Amino acid sequence: MSGVLSSRQIQAMADSGAIQVAAPLSRNQIQPASLDLRLGSKAYRVRASFLPGKERGVRDILSALAYDEMSLEGEGAILERGCVYVVPLLENLSLGQDVSGAANPKSSTGRLDIFTRLITDRGERFDEVAPGYDGPLYAEVSPRSFSVRVRTGSRLNQLRFRARPAGAGGQSGFALSDAALAELHGKAPLVDGALNLRDGVVLRVALGAEAFGGIIGYRAQKHTDVIDVDRVGAYRVDDYWDELPARGGRLILDPGDFYILASRERLAIPPGLAAEMAPMDAAIGEFRVHYAGFFDPGFGAGPDGLPAARAVLEVRSREVPFILEDGQFIGRLVYERMAETPESLYGEEGLSNYQGQGLKLSKHFRIG
Repeated sequence: MSGVLSSRQIQAMADSGAIQVAAPLSRNQIQPASLDLRLGSKAYRVRASFLPGKERGVRDILSALAYDEMSLEGEGAILERGCVYVVPLLENLSLGQDVSGAANPKSSTGRLDIFTRLITDRGERFDEVAPGYDGPLYAEVSPRSFSVRVRTGSRLNQLRFRARPAGAGGQSGFALSDAALAELHGKAPLVDGALNLRDGVVLRVALGAEAFGGIIGYRAQKHTDVIDVDRVGAYRVDDYWDELPARGGRLILDPGDFYILASRERLAIPPGLAAEMAPMDAAIGEFRVHYAGFFDPGFGAGPDGLPAARAVLEVRSREVPFILEDGQFIGRLVYERMAETPESLYGEEGLSNYQGQGLKLSKHFRIG
């Protein structure tokens, strides 16, 4: 067995004790190809982000860096924009030597511009869980655009498990080659137009007036009220976002501003595959795309099975203003094989807020 573990296999890990929980698993916490991780009962505000390194645990460093301890029980607490917090999670792991983990923010977390990364004891990289890891999990959380209210059980990031062939390291043992992707596309389309390949499926940004009725994106406002991450459909769009009208197929990214854009391509992830958004080479521009990168099996498939959903792009310019042009390459999807096809795909049994999406903000906002 090798590849990304399915919901059934993740449940088996929980049943066997490889996943240990401080509170029973919640409804829909296990997704088709990942496990939602839940915040624990306390958050620690720290002076700076950190990694523990291979000799230390996270709590050893928290004792020196944390200067405020906050309870997340009951109504929870507000995490202030621009601050950094470390939160012990309700899930612990006891992995076998053939299983590793990779984390990413959930889609809704990325669309709120909440920068969150997974940390493990003795970890030397964010968002990675080494094979054989036995210990607690922590989330580093830093809201960038909006202050947010969270509580015990709030889900901000997710963990994907990979069973590794003997001797495989990183993602190299799983990522499909461009030749394999071209063959798959010939049998069942991965995108609705021409397939562009560059170590994965290349995506282009949609900035033309025809794409979304004249609106090509949203820019986060700088001074807003708090957003409760557990309230769905509770907030007006125009209280938090500025609409961006189409302007000749061009958008100038202002440094430090946060944008929600969308891909030109419509996607469909086949049932036996999972995908992850990876950035294009930094040489193509000084901007970051897509904080929340996991795409589950079944994402984007329309009633006829053809590609029907766009990739939503969470974009931030780095140090200088940068011009994006309609159709510019902006990211790529790296595909991996599932160890088995999930029993339920993305979009089935109420597992999705974003199936069939176009240009869509997070689930917290209502239109109209």
